[in-house]
Amino acid sequence: MTIKEVSEKFGISQDTLRYYERVGLIPPVTRTSSGNRDYQESDLGWVENAVCMRNAGVPIEALIEYVKLYQMGDTTFEARRQLLQEQYDALQEQKEQIEATMKRLAYKVSRYEKAVQTGVLSWNKEDC
Repeated sequence: MTIKEVSEKFGISQDTLRYYERVGLIPPVTRTSSGNRDYQESDLGWVENAVCMRNAGVPIEALIEYVKLYQMGDTTFEARRQLLQEQYDALQEQKEQIEATMKRLAYKVSRYEKAVQTGVLSWNKEDC
């Protein structure tokens, strides 16, 4: 596949694909005799992984490290597991923070809905 086709398939820019390859977020892509990128099925798997993980908020640095470890072979299973576990834990913490914020906002929205109906908004210590 061409870089244009891959860009369209995954909804990311061609510049982003070039950047991902340049920094090692995806392994080097096969090139045609004229030097154009020719994405193979395995390359698409790496792109899909990068897009998925980035959309989840995993830092580029962590993904670059993961790719390096992967390329080093099976002796890095534990290091890869640990890296992914750390990212999972960080995302879990973010999720919990988001859920707490959503709960607080839902409470505030309900208070304002009541105020709209009654014309009164009284102060409550939970409003802080």
